[in-house]
Amino acid sequence: MSTQETEQEHRVVAVVLIAILVLVVGAVLGFGVHKSRSGAASAPAAVQTPAVAVSADEASVVVEDGVVKFFFAVGKADLAGGALAALGDAIAATQAGKRLVISGFHDASGDPAFNAELAKQRAFAVRDALMAAGVAEASLELSKPEETTGTGNPAEARRVEVVIAD
Repeated sequence: MSTQETEQEHRVVAVVLIAILVLVVGAVLGFGVHKSRSGAASAPAAVQTPAVAVSADEASVVVEDGVVKFFFAVGKADLAGGALAALGDAIAATQAGKRLVISGFHDASGDPAFNAELAKQRAFAVRDALMAAGVAEASLELSKPEETTGTGNPAEARRVEVVIAD
């Protein structure tokens, strides 16, 4: 066996080992990303913090300074999983005689009339979830904000806020 053949065999073995190493690292990273995404989707939404990035493709809910903020996917009015858990304090407040004010916002993209109607449908979806949880309609107030175009990036602008009123 010549030195050239041995050298070529070593190169082939090195390439195969490097390829296996790359595949293993890629699989581990892919598995980790998959787990973190599926874990975030199944985690109770009420424990999310405001620092969590809001996705344009998924609904989410965050409780920030006592305000429950529902974020919506583009063009949809579907509530995020964990919505009722996030509304726990708000629901308890209505049982103590307080009112809840529900306000809908939209992003600045697209047709303003369509966006305003979609913000209204999203507010209705939150209202309906509260009523399904046993909150009396008399304890709920739908309030159209003066400025319905929400602040923040478009994903953060597409939201409904629930505030406990006195």
